[in-house]
Amino acid sequence: MAREPLVIAHDYLTQRGGAERVVLALTRGFPGAPIQTTLYDPGGTYPELRGAEIRTTVLDRVGFLRRHHRFALPFLAAVVSRARIDADVVIASSSGWAHGFRTTGRKIVYCYSPARWLYQPGVYLGQHAALSTRLMLGVLGPWLRRWDRRQARTADAYIACSSVARDRVRAAYGIEAEVVYPPHSYGTDGEERRPAALGGEVDRLDGFDLCISRLLPYKNVDAVVGAFASLSHRLVVVGAGPEEARLRAMAPSNVVFLQHLSDAEMRWLYARCGAIVAASYEDFGLIPVEAASFGKPSVALRWGGFLDTIVEGVTGVLFDEPTPAAIADAVRRCRASSWDAEAIRAHARRFSEEAFLERIGAILERETSALPRRA
Repeated sequence: MAREPLVIAHDYLTQRGGAERVVLALTRGFPGAPIQTTLYDPGGTYPELRGAEIRTTVLDRVGFLRRHHRFALPFLAAVVSRARIDADVVIASSSGWAHGFRTTGRKIVYCYSPARWLYQPGVYLGQHAALSTRLMLGVLGPWLRRWDRRQARTADAYIACSSVARDRVRAAYGIEAEVVYPPHSYGTDGEERRPAALGGEVDRLDGFDLCISRLLPYKNVDAVVGAFASLSHRLVVVGAGPEEARLRAMAPSNVVFLQHLSDAEMRWLYARCGAIVAASYEDFGLIPVEAASFGKPSVALRWGGFLDTIVEGVTGVLFDEPTPAAIADAVRRCRASSWDAEAIRAHARRFSEEAFLERIGAILERETSALPRRA
C-alpha cells in the first residue's frame, strides 16, 4: 500500500459528540483522507461518517466493545501502540488514545484534554462509580500515565481546543500547545424535524430549556435535572450514558429525556428552546456556540471552556457552582433578561467550520510541505 499523504486518527467512533464533529469537519476539509480509529460503531456515531474510509484495530472485531467502548480501556494502550499509520501527516483527534498511534511521518495532535480518567479520576468517575472501575484505574493508572506522557512526546505539534485544555497539556506533558477552537456545525438553514420520541409531550413543550450532554458524572446533569424541580417550565435532556437510569429515577415530571437524535431533530430543538443549560466541567463549551448560531442564550457554569465561548450578559448567564439552587437562580435570571438574538448569532460566527479549517490548514502547512490539496 502506498504511503498516504494525510490520515485522520481518532480515539473511537462509537458515540456522537463534539470530538466526533471535529472529525466530520476534518473529513470535509481534507476529502478522501482515511480515518484510523480503535472501534467503529456506525449506528452509534454520526451517519455522515459512513462515507469515509474507516480503518480499525483488532478490538473492533468484538461487537460488545463497539457498543460499550469503556470496557476496552485495559486494552487500548497496547493496541494503539502496535498500530502503525503509513502517512506523511497524521492529524490525531485525541482525548486519550489517538496521540499514541505510531506514524512514519509527521504527527499533529488536536487535543480536547489529556485523559480525564487518568489526571482527574475523581471528577470523571464521580461518587457513583463501581468499585471495580476504581480498582482497575488504581492498578493501571501509574502505567497508563507513563504511557500517555511518552506518547505525547512523539507529536511534532500540539493543538489544544481551548485555553483550559492548553493549560492541562502544559501541566500533564510540559508542552506548549496552540489554541484552535473547534467548529460548530449546525447550519440554521437546514431541515428541521420534530423529534418523534417526544410523542405526546410535544404539545406541552412551549418555553422549554435544553440540556445536551453525555450522561457522565462530570457533566453534572443531575444538578440541572434537580434545578428543574423548583422551576415550572420544561427541560429537555438530550444524551445517553451510564448515568441515564439514575437521572431518570430522580427527574421531576417536567423533565423529558431524548437520545440519538438526527441533525434535523436537533435543529428543531435549538430553534424552539428558550435557552440551553450546561453545568459540566467542559474543556470547550461547544453547545453554547451551537445554541448561539440559533440566537439562543446559554446558562452555564463559570468554568473552563465556557469562559471561551460565552460572553456574560451578551450571549448568556453564568453561575458559580453546579448545584440545583445556583442553576435554578441562573435560569430565572436568564428568562427575566432581554436578549439580542443577532448579537448572539454574530458571536457564533467566530467559531465557524471555515475558520477552524483555515487555522488547521495553516498549522499543517507550517509543519510540513506534504499537505494534500484542500477542496
